Amino acid sequence: MQNSAKLLVINIKTLAGVDDGTLLLRTGKQQNILGRIDNAFLLTSGSSIEAIGEMSNLDKTLFDIPGLKVIDARGRMVFPSFCDSHTHLVYAGSREIEYVDKIKGLSYEEIARRGGGILNSVRLLAETSEETLVESALERLNEIASLGTGAVEIKSGYGLDTENELKMLRVIQRLRQLSPLTIKSTFLGAHAVPLEYKNNQGAYVDLIINEMIPQVAADNLADFIDVFCDRGFFTTDETERILMAGIKYGLKPKIHANELDYSGGIQVGVKYDALSVDHLEFTGDEEIEALLGSETMPTLLPGAAFFLNMVLAPARKMIDAGLPLALASDFNPGSSPSGNMQLILSMGSIMFRLTPEEAINACTLNGAYAMGLSDQYGSIAPGKKANFFITKPIPSIEYMPYAFGSNKIESVFLNGQQYGSH
Repeated sequence: MQNSAKLLVINIKTLAGVDDGTLLLRTGKQQNILGRIDNAFLLTSGSSIEAIGEMSNLDKTLFDIPGLKVIDARGRMVFPSFCDSHTHLVYAGSREIEYVDKIKGLSYEEIARRGGGILNSVRLLAETSEETLVESALERLNEIASLGTGAVEIKSGYGLDTENELKMLRVIQRLRQLSPLTIKSTFLGAHAVPLEYKNNQGAYVDLIINEMIPQVAADNLADFIDVFCDRGFFTTDETERILMAGIKYGLKPKIHANELDYSGGIQVGVKYDALSVDHLEFTGDEEIEALLGSETMPTLLPGAAFFLNMVLAPARKMIDAGLPLALASDFNPGSSPSGNMQLILSMGSIMFRLTPEEAINACTLNGAYAMGLSDQYGSIAPGKKANFFITKPIPSIEYMPYAFGSNKIESVFLNGQQYGSH
């Protein structure tokens, strides 16, 4: 049954992230523009935003609508829900023991060589039932929703064989049915090379191309295809082959690139019109030049850089060169065990020197673009999805990234309905 109820939020101190609904991303200098209306109202109808404006322009007859729910947001702000375009939140167990290895000085690659890292998650996932994976992932989805995320991309990649990759993608499909969050699904069979293919990586690439991709497509289990194109993982040639096979089956490319070195992954992403290239710690002038002429969203994952103590991507230089930037959580058990986009927003400003406006756009509109969703999500505009949150009483927009340890959110609305209010 279609939800046609109306909700009116009045006396909003500041309605932030406002635009005319036609904007798909903010880029370069424009990323520092955050539309706002002070002393505002917001009216939803069903799952969409119907009207916004200043309180002085509110049509008082709206209060006569039967069944209208009214919320007084005095002293509070309203923001569009976060759009987290890069997560691995379907997984079977935490990896805090490896975390201790990291503290003792072992590198990401050394841990991977010892059978840890991604391969550890692969072993755990194979031993875990779909039902258990659905339950644990639902808990994580509930957590990130309560912290302000309304749309999320989830990748496979802890299967690394046909059976378990399909199992992960079926779990993501199930989550779509059970959760009010908007979920996009990404096939990441090329996340790492399984131990049994250690000396024959080409054969694993063939398996992805000849067996996995056709089955993923036949069961309609993914929106996107992704490859970890980096030193010690998949080469640019292998990445091109995998992306071409995915495109043939209607899967839009996304790429893990340049996290560990200058890998050529960014250029491959641009060549194949990837929706986003993600990580990007190693981004130089050539990479910036390639991205400037493209429709590919550069996406930084501050949680992973923070947790692994990596070099930081040149975010300031990228925006100043005219690029757009998105920020995502990379929520996963090995390198970013948090899906808290409020924290990612703060890291955008603290670590990458983004202004609050740039960081908010990176976590909302540009994140939505990196999932192919920014026509409906990522900003506040009539006609767009009614995905937003109301803050606790806060003094300013700048307070959102500033108060990095607090949950600043009082209530969350997804598809026009209050989340967690059953």
